[in-house]
Amino acid sequence: MTAIYRVDGNNVVTSPDAAGPWDRRMQHGSAPASLVTWAAERIATPVPMDVARVTIDLMRPVPVAPLTITTEILREGRKIQLCGIKLLADGVQVVGATVLKIRRQALTLPDEVEELPVTLPLPEDSLFEDGHAATSPFVRSVSMRAARGRFGRAGAGAIWFRVDHPLIEGEAVSQAMRAVVAADFSNGTASTLDFRAWTYINADLTVSFARQPVGEWILLDGDSWIGPDGAGLAMSRLADRQGYFGRAVQSLVIEKR
Repeated sequence: MTAIYRVDGNNVVTSPDAAGPWDRRMQHGSAPASLVTWAAERIATPVPMDVARVTIDLMRPVPVAPLTITTEILREGRKIQLCGIKLLADGVQVVGATVLKIRRQALTLPDEVEELPVTLPLPEDSLFEDGHAATSPFVRSVSMRAARGRFGRAGAGAIWFRVDHPLIEGEAVSQAMRAVVAADFSNGTASTLDFRAWTYINADLTVSFARQPVGEWILLDGDSWIGPDGAGLAMSRLADRQGYFGRAVQSLVIEKR
């Protein structure tokens, strides 16, 4: 099995390469995020629509194990569609997600509405990030280039991400999937705390799109806020080569190792 997942109807086989950095028995958050987004994009819409928001609640650790996926339409309209996605492991819900789609339409916008350009180095001009596969098998599925700071080191950072590995067997990686895979790395892109001394696992992920990303590389321009009572936020502005297109927020559970 070369992909992260093989999907047959509602049944999902998970590759060991889905594992994350905190526990080899637990999936990296990017993996179920991509699966949820793929499932939502497969739900037919009455008119052409694009993903405008993905919200994922990681209700329990997602095991590196077979999963069951269920989908439903929560709201169907001429302008929006709201989808509900659930992932279950051995009959127990581990992920609950909602995906909002908005009708696609060409608009002529006022001249003063301009796309915010990326002034940071592009991927080919950024520092090659290597060695993180030792901490997370899923990281072998992506390439990283550091435009500012370094991945996993304390301080705000800006990292380019590219999905290099099939996510769903036999299926192309959509642009929204590329964005949510990158977005779940927000807590490592702007890791205020030392990974060797602290864990800062995200309990959720919300990615909002002003437009669909273009190309293979997704930039996370990140920052984080850590509170004194065990909670924190990891936040990123998302960009491609053309400019900024979205935002991502994770709620963090902060613990001393």
